[in-house]
Amino acid sequence: MERRDYFTSLLAGGTAGMCVDLILFPLDTIKTRLQSPQGFSTSGGFRGIYAGVPSTAVGSFPNAAAFFVTYETVKCVLHSGSSPYLTPLAHMAAASIGEVVACLIRVPSEVIKQRAQVSPSSTTYQMLASTLRQEGIRGLYRGYKSTVLREIPFSLVQFPLWEFLKDLWSWKQSRPLDSWQSAVCGAFAGGFAAAVTTPLDVAKTRIMLAKAGSRTANGNVLLALSDVWRTHGITGLFAGIVPRMTAISLGGFIFLGAYSKVRSLLGNTSSSGS
Repeated sequence: MERRDYFTSLLAGGTAGMCVDLILFPLDTIKTRLQSPQGFSTSGGFRGIYAGVPSTAVGSFPNAAAFFVTYETVKCVLHSGSSPYLTPLAHMAAASIGEVVACLIRVPSEVIKQRAQVSPSSTTYQMLASTLRQEGIRGLYRGYKSTVLREIPFSLVQFPLWEFLKDLWSWKQSRPLDSWQSAVCGAFAGGFAAAVTTPLDVAKTRIMLAKAGSRTANGNVLLALSDVWRTHGITGLFAGIVPRMTAISLGGFIFLGAYSKVRSLLGNTSSSGS
C-alpha cells in the first residue's frame, strides 16, 4: 500500500466506525443489559441508555482506523500474485489480523463502556477509576481473549461474505458498485455474522462484567458459556440477538457504506467494487 492508501483507509475506517458506534449506541446498551448476569431491569432497563458513551466516543475512531489500515494492508499483501481461488482466504486472514490489532484499542473502551451501561448511576470516569484502582491496567484488558474469539469468527463470516456479495452484484450489473450497494451487502453480511456469533458475544459480556476474582472473570470462554447454558439454556446463549443483529445490520450498512464512500471521495474506489 502507498502512503495515500494508508491515510485513506485510516480516515475512512475511523470516520465510518465513529458514526456507527455513536448513532447505534442505545441498541448496544439494550443488548448489553439483556446479556448482563444481573438481568435487564436491574442493569438499568431503558434508563440512561447513553451511559458509557464517552468511552465509545474516545475509542471508536482509532479502533476502526486500526482495523481497516491492517485489513487493507494484509489484503493487499496476500493478493499479490495469488490465485483468485485463494481470495476468500486472503479476506479471512486480513480480517482476523485486523481484529487482533484493533482489539488492543477496542477492549479497554469496551470494558469501561459495558460496566457503565449496567451501572447508569456511575459516570464513565468513575468506572475507569474504579477499574484501575481494583485491577490495574490488566483490568482494562479483561476479556481480550474472549473479544478476539468473538471478533475473528465474526470477521471470518462477515468480510468474505461482504466481498463475495459485492463481486456478485458488480458482475451482475457489469460495473463497480455504488456506495449504497456496498452498504446493502455490508448490512446483510453483518446481520448474518451477528446472529451466528451471539453466544460468543454473551460470553464476552459476562467475562467483562464479572466480579473481580470470580471464576468467570478469569476469561475462560467455555466456562462462561457453560454457566449461561446451565442457568438459562439456549435462550441465554442467544440473549440480545435481536438488538445485536439490528445494530450490526444497520451498522454494517452505515459503516461499510460510509467507508466505501469516503474512500471513493478520496480517490480510491477499489473497495467499492472489489
